Amino acid sequence: MQGMRVHISGIVQGVGFRPFVYGLADRLKLRGWVKNTSAGVEIEVDGERDVLDTFINLLREEAPPLSRIDDLTVSIRPVNRFTSFDIVHSEAVEGAFQPISPDVSICEDCLRELFDPDDRRYRYPFINCTNCGPRFTIIQDIPYDRPTPTMAPFDMCPACEREYTDPRDRRFHAQPVACPECGPQVWLESTDGSKEAVTGMNAIDRARELLRQGKILAVKGLGGFHLACDATNAMAVLELRNRTLRVDKPFALMMPDLETVKRHALLNRPEGELLLSPARPIVLLRRRSESGIAHEVAPKQDWIGVMLPYTPLHHLLLEKAERIPEVLVMTSGNLSEEPIATGNEEARLRLSKLADAFLMHDREIHIRCDDSVVRVFDKQIYPIRRSRGYAPFPVKLPWNAPPLLAAGSELKNTFCITNQGYAFLSHHVGDMENYETLKSFEEGVAHFERLFRVRPQALACDLHPNYLATRFAQERSEREGIPLISVQHHHAHIAACMAEHRLDEPVIGASFDGTGYGEDGAIWGGEFLVAGFKDCRRAAHLEYFPLPGGDAAIKRPARTALALLWSLGLDWEDTLPPVQEFCAEDRTILRTQLEKRINTPDTSSMGRLFDAAAALAGVRQKVNYEGQAAIEFEALVDPTEKGGYHFELDGSQIRMRGAVEAMMQDVFAGIPSSRISARFHNGLAEMVRKITEKISAETGIRKVILSGGVWQNITLLGRTLSLLRDGGVQVYIHQEVPPNDGGLSLGQAVIAAARLRG
Repeated sequence: MQGMRVHISGIVQGVGFRPFVYGLADRLKLRGWVKNTSAGVEIEVDGERDVLDTFINLLREEAPPLSRIDDLTVSIRPVNRFTSFDIVHSEAVEGAFQPISPDVSICEDCLRELFDPDDRRYRYPFINCTNCGPRFTIIQDIPYDRPTPTMAPFDMCPACEREYTDPRDRRFHAQPVACPECGPQVWLESTDGSKEAVTGMNAIDRARELLRQGKILAVKGLGGFHLACDATNAMAVLELRNRTLRVDKPFALMMPDLETVKRHALLNRPEGELLLSPARPIVLLRRRSESGIAHEVAPKQDWIGVMLPYTPLHHLLLEKAERIPEVLVMTSGNLSEEPIATGNEEARLRLSKLADAFLMHDREIHIRCDDSVVRVFDKQIYPIRRSRGYAPFPVKLPWNAPPLLAAGSELKNTFCITNQGYAFLSHHVGDMENYETLKSFEEGVAHFERLFRVRPQALACDLHPNYLATRFAQERSEREGIPLISVQHHHAHIAACMAEHRLDEPVIGASFDGTGYGEDGAIWGGEFLVAGFKDCRRAAHLEYFPLPGGDAAIKRPARTALALLWSLGLDWEDTLPPVQEFCAEDRTILRTQLEKRINTPDTSSMGRLFDAAAALAGVRQKVNYEGQAAIEFEALVDPTEKGGYHFELDGSQIRMRGAVEAMMQDVFAGIPSSRISARFHNGLAEMVRKITEKISAETGIRKVILSGGVWQNITLLGRTLSLLRDGGVQVYIHQEVPPNDGGLSLGQAVIAAARLRG
């Protein structure tokens, strides 16, 4: 006989780890105890050496499905002569921290009970167990026990308490455990307060009837409110667009099951597995032409964002019945550009003009968390927005980092906190363009610092002086005397992907996006970098062209197109679509602005080049949301077209005149925009191949990273990857964090950590 002490860190709380250890010890006839601490899980156990070895092996092999063991340390000690195996009270450890489980979808066991008339939780919209339900959005502190989440106000009834305290029960220490007798309740109320609230299943039945009638509902979920309507009702979808001021931006959809998804979208096995995964993200799927979903859901797009129900309330709303909508729009509950609403009073204030009724409940949401958006590329997950179901799951770093806070970017903001070998990337905060989003950002930072026991020793931010996130970091640095490290935008993109793949060596990075502040004060975005974590070198870039009006030009691709032609010395032919967008007087004003350099910063942005190309091809002259022109331009690509426009490398500059001139000739010749789009994409892919090949020959580096928002373009990504792999280089793309600015804070954090290491 001998004694053993085991410490386990990782995702090991709120996922059924202690009852798993209890059951394993009971099976092996071991004696001792297990407990949660702020640092993870501690185990003391007595037994024979070979049995203890089996115990350690099975801890890893049979761990609960939602757990993740990052570190397991064992120390031998004298036998304590325990007489039983027990689960003992949790212990707070000063300064210790641990990863927190994301929110996960309802499990199969709870789903079966939800629709079982003989179960005491039959049709209860908050059914959950240790293997499912809310985690991140309700936790206020660690250790994760009943007093810390927002379930604390609900006193358990005797039946729930028996389950909660029985180590052999599926609901042992499931912190949100509840039932109709003691837990949260749901109700439906009108937005104008004219009708008495309806409660329980009557509320859900009435909500389903309102959806059938074409009404818009505000539905309280895990991380905030959704706005829901019948996705097959074009008038309802248009009304939702009008109310939320979202002119063309695609809406997310929720469908009850895979069979329904297959009727409306093309679906392969990896996409189906992602839809069914515990994270239940929105998955981008190619729409079937025969689908009855209103085209107004995703105007001028072949792709739709689909998710399956992930809460019991969603399953009850989408329960199949005659004349009940089988596909719902389920979009974030907010006015355009505001953060998602979370509290009931907040929803009444902010959403009353957007919805016809509220489906509410009284379980408080502590931290807002939007739905995640992903797609499948090369049979792997390719994140677009990382939030519910994934955050705050950490990225493991290639080395230990000091406590840092990276503030992220202006658009698609996330922040990142590091501690030891972990980088905790936040949930999606959104575009930092108003006070409400800044307040949400600040609340999120405070929450993460408390959860992960971090007092930052340094701050990291973007070089852009006017980003709200940068100003937050600057002001905090001055106020608290914390060192501030400014990080160039495109270097951060490459470093984020390096951190994902644990690459601590120089790489060639193709960093393509719409906007990033350059070291020379220009707007970068079409960059080839030779980069490590600590520093980088700009090896090549698109030649500069003027951006009349700066950020204002982003919403007017026609202006960008004419500015590009002017800078390349090409005439504004009257038959070109962007020229026709302006009257003669406006063209004169624009030309004067360009000639006198009035508010016309230089840019090397690939995103703006896409805008200009879409405008020249007649696809889009104005946009209503970021990236719209490029998205619609890509949607037109003719997959059979093999030709491509030629981009020339001149020193470190990528010359565009030949490619743009050839495109103009195709437009004049009446070549279909589908072929023009394909030639543009093909030409860019070939350009990336040639330039990376040249840099690789000069440096000997054979590892290439593709990062930045432009690489969300699956056509460009696929064609570029194919060419690069044929050339024998090793290519890395994102799989844990988005390629867009949503992953930028991770790059800022690891660059800052590397510089602090020297």
